[in-house]
Amino acid sequence: MDELNNLSEANKDYLANLQEELKQKEHIINELRERLLSIEEGLKKFEDFDLKLKLKDDLIENLKSSLSLKDDQIKTIKSSMDLKEEQVKTLEYSLKIKNVKIKTLEKSISLKEEQLKELASSTVEKNLLIEKDKKIENLQEKLKILNGELETADEDLEALETENEKLRNNLASASGPKIIDWTDIKVQKPDILKKMRDILNKSLHNITIAVPDIKDLQELHLYEVRSSVNMKISCYIDPSLEEDAELLEEFGSLDNISIRLNEQKDRFVIDRDGEELLFSIIGKNEDNNLVIHTRDPKHQRLLRSLVMEGWLRSRKLD
Repeated sequence: MDELNNLSEANKDYLANLQEELKQKEHIINELRERLLSIEEGLKKFEDFDLKLKLKDDLIENLKSSLSLKDDQIKTIKSSMDLKEEQVKTLEYSLKIKNVKIKTLEKSISLKEEQLKELASSTVEKNLLIEKDKKIENLQEKLKILNGELETADEDLEALETENEKLRNNLASASGPKIIDWTDIKVQKPDILKKMRDILNKSLHNITIAVPDIKDLQELHLYEVRSSVNMKISCYIDPSLEEDAELLEEFGSLDNISIRLNEQKDRFVIDRDGEELLFSIIGKNEDNNLVIHTRDPKHQRLLRSLVMEGWLRSRKLD
């Protein structure tokens, strides 16, 4: 019995030791778990940091691309500024010439005033002036008569041209199919510009114009067009030429005109209010122009794509 008691006491101590050791193990396990959680949190932070680094790298690459694009834009702006400087120099040169002309005119006016004063002090010269005035009045009367005769002649010429066109049409219908061979037909530039001017005078809202050279615009009398009419014009312009620079400045001063540079020099075009269109293609000879003039909506729809193509290909002037 004593031996049994002794064994149970030994077992109790052993169990107590085991329990104590088990508690220690659990405590160690808990500490290891906490350390593992801490390591996982550290790894997570490291992963977040690595993701941020990747995002930073992507941002840096985007910034590099943006900088490269900015460099290209800066180069473009520099080129534009160089062109503007050339234009400014051309305008300055043009202004100098104009100033010289103004001074010359001022001197001429001053001389004329002195001559008038001298004439006013002489009674003989006064009589001469009266005679000259009478002669001028007579010449003005003759000029009015000649202008009237000229207008009548213009009307007769238009009537003859109309009759001539009818005869051509009749000849074409009598000789065979109504297809005209434009290869060698002569239509001269002044005739085309005159027709364009006639169409322009009927404009109410919008006009698109194309001519080979800015100097041709002088024949269209753009100043006579209503200020409410919006005009889009494309033509060749050489800013280094004084005349071109002056004309560009002149037409650019009008609020209802937009001018673009077109280097094609291959057509005359006028599109009026979407109602009437003239399209002329310049042939190998200056007088050999293929001219299409129409009010038919279907004709205009097809030709207008060519008109817009020419306008969109033209370059804006800075």
